[in-house]
Amino acid sequence: MITADNRWGVLYCPKHGRSASKKRWAKIEACLRAQGVDFDFVQSEKQDGVVRLVNMFISNGYKTIVIVGGDSALNDAVNCLMSVDKETRETISLGLIPNGLMNDFAHYWGFKENDVEQTVKWLKERRVRKIDLGCIHYTNVKGERCHRYFLNCVNIGLISAIMNLRRQTRRLFGSRTLSFVGSLVLMIFQRLDYKMSLKINSDVINRKVMTVCIGNASGYGQTPNAVPYNGLLDVSVVYHPEMTQLFEGFYLLITGKFLNHHSVHPYRTSEVQVNEAVKALVSVDGRLIRLPVGPYKIGVEQEVINFLIPE
Repeated sequence: MITADNRWGVLYCPKHGRSASKKRWAKIEACLRAQGVDFDFVQSEKQDGVVRLVNMFISNGYKTIVIVGGDSALNDAVNCLMSVDKETRETISLGLIPNGLMNDFAHYWGFKENDVEQTVKWLKERRVRKIDLGCIHYTNVKGERCHRYFLNCVNIGLISAIMNLRRQTRRLFGSRTLSFVGSLVLMIFQRLDYKMSLKINSDVINRKVMTVCIGNASGYGQTPNAVPYNGLLDVSVVYHPEMTQLFEGFYLLITGKFLNHHSVHPYRTSEVQVNEAVKALVSVDGRLIRLPVGPYKIGVEQEVINFLIPE
């Protein structure tokens, strides 16, 4: 067992298909050593590797686990932490050095991919904040009751489909801008609205909806006022706009003014009940899950993860 509480377990998740991944890690490793960080390092290429290696860090007694990766790897890490008992989880702090295809949660806190030195300095200060996690509870096609925790958001509908396209095009093009443009082009082949039945607070919504975002944090710009420490979720329900208004909506999303669009209806709640969402894709922190069978709900658990934040 590891006895030094200040020793970090560092998990490096290289970007898919990037020949520069070794150089990237060399830069991060040099920065860690230059700042006198005592750490052990492992590398994962696949999702199941992240789960296995984070569980290894937990079982071997590491008190600081740092993920060098993006939203998906971070999501796997928090789900691993939530699978252990509360007493063990309370002793562990989770840190992040952004290095993924999507780094929305890192950007929320002000971490930048190109400033590793500053990120490591912040992590060394060990400023811990207890943060909330959202959680989706659903039944899969096998009839099994499942749940998945999230840091950013759950998307239901068109944006979930676009985010899936964006992840695929980002691997193809490399550039965030090109991947976003490519996703918009491919969007013309996507379904633009879905029959939904939702219950949010006392409101019941029964109509066609383009997309729903339930955000624990900024939700990739769709829930810009959400914060992961108030015990509540922000919800943006978007009705189907005209085509010209649709592109206006994407402009407002990029510029951080998404809630200003007249087709966006915002809510704040502790739980969303989805009674029906016909053929609407569902993503958790940008990663698709299998289509839930029947009704499902999304809630929040308050102050359950120790997260290392900047000043």
